[in-house]
Amino acid sequence: MSGERGIRSGRGERGSRSNGVERSPEEITGWIVGRLPENWFEQAPTVTIDHDEILIIGRLPAPHLGDESDSVAKAAAEVGRITRFREETREERMTIAREGQHHFGKAVSWGAETGETKQVFTNLSIPVMTRLRQPERTVLDTLVDSGVARSRSDALAWCVKLVSANADEWLVKLRNAMESVESIRREGPLS
Repeated sequence: MSGERGIRSGRGERGSRSNGVERSPEEITGWIVGRLPENWFEQAPTVTIDHDEILIIGRLPAPHLGDESDSVAKAAAEVGRITRFREETREERMTIAREGQHHFGKAVSWGAETGETKQVFTNLSIPVMTRLRQPERTVLDTLVDSGVARSRSDALAWCVKLVSANADEWLVKLRNAMESVESIRREGPLS
């Protein structure tokens, strides 16, 4: 993590409690969009919320190199555009992150994308404890022994990424079902 640490609506969408008040993903996203300078991004940023963190990723204008540029030059220009944005906005992003953390009780992380390039500048790396039986440990150990992962922890993260990449449709259905349950719960007598 760099010094940019501070406190979407999309994957992992979940509200937040601040001072005992439940904050909806829509409220969090609205606050963020309202708080950001209008000239930073081409469109409203993607705001992803989970139990621990709010991740803001904005789309920057693509650099113009001309039609004759090769893919290596375009990729380098995109990285340069993102790096410039990161450096030029650092202080203000840190201020917004502190305000957001205070307001929502979650860390705020940042990233940017342009063209085909996406970079996340800061975000949390949270340890997750789990108990695995021998067959599951064998899978992780095989990934380590083959050089796919450096450790069981890396192997487990690799497995989660693999499942996520191949289960997007199922996960979207599951998230939609969870949103429906939450909507019904808010309409109920205890809301």
